[in-house]
Amino acid sequence: MTDGCIPLSKRRLGQTNVEVTELGYGAAPLGNLYREVSDDECNVAVAEAWHAGMRYIDTAPYYGFGLSERRVGNILRTKPRSDFVVSTKVGRLLRPDYEVRGSEMRHGFCSPMPFSPEYDYSYDGVLRSFEDSLHRLGLASIDIALVHDIGELTHGDANSAHWKAFADGGYRALEELRSAGQLRAIGLGVNEWQICEAAMEIGKFDCFLLAGRYTLLEQTSLATFMPKCAEHGATLIVGGAYNSGILATGVRGKRTPYYDYEPAPVEVIKRVEAIEDVCEAHHVTLAAAALQFPLANPLVSTVIPGMGSARRVIQTLDNFNEKIPASFWSDLKSAALLDERVPTP
Repeated sequence: MTDGCIPLSKRRLGQTNVEVTELGYGAAPLGNLYREVSDDECNVAVAEAWHAGMRYIDTAPYYGFGLSERRVGNILRTKPRSDFVVSTKVGRLLRPDYEVRGSEMRHGFCSPMPFSPEYDYSYDGVLRSFEDSLHRLGLASIDIALVHDIGELTHGDANSAHWKAFADGGYRALEELRSAGQLRAIGLGVNEWQICEAAMEIGKFDCFLLAGRYTLLEQTSLATFMPKCAEHGATLIVGGAYNSGILATGVRGKRTPYYDYEPAPVEVIKRVEAIEDVCEAHHVTLAAAALQFPLANPLVSTVIPGMGSARRVIQTLDNFNEKIPASFWSDLKSAALLDERVPTP
């Protein structure tokens, strides 16, 4: 355990026997998200996280078109299998792409892997995705499978066809894998809570990886989604706690603040600026508040920031361990910058 760190406790995922550390490792950067990362950098970063007690790591075929899964598997195979929990995703198959040359950026990843993603949420597609992930990871088992990026936010008008494929077949494949003990938990990995509500109408899910929709900046998921999760017996894996970066960088520097993977709109910048005012008044780091906020909700099992370097891991641990006074949270509520109903640390 890294000196000075608060030991990471574990929380149950839904009604399963799967326990994840409350701070997990988002492995999208290990797929060369936005920049190239060497194997050595990846190994050192994950080693730092492991030393600090993180025992849950989330990856996906899409992250670097197989690169993240390969790197995650190479690292985890050196660990006792009972010591970690790993999740990956279904919904995209990787097809050979003979035109790929080098590591030019594609879909945000600077990956040399010669594959291109193809959506497939069908019964056969989900089973194929699961098997392919086992091979890339080089592991005999996967703990959690999440349906990746289904919903109108990603697919627009094409979502109705993708949703039909999942509802008619893809869900059945996941249920069969879970019933056979080949998966310990199933869920969705998405950026919109509305599709999670729809999913609860067609089957039983253990968890939802929700990116960017339950954060210090926005809590739109609180009104209907959270109560439905509680009734359904599902818990949340919170991704995007920094809302694509704006809650990590703030809005007062020279860099363009990003929100939902794009330059932030004016109204979002103004809201973050107001949150920063409260942070300054209480000598609180904005990124620390953003990281700690979701974990106060009992429906949140873990928060999984993306980390591509040991330096980023250490920064994340510092944010996790920062002491934040109760008055900070109450002042945010008084200023209408936090929903009055949200639990706070």
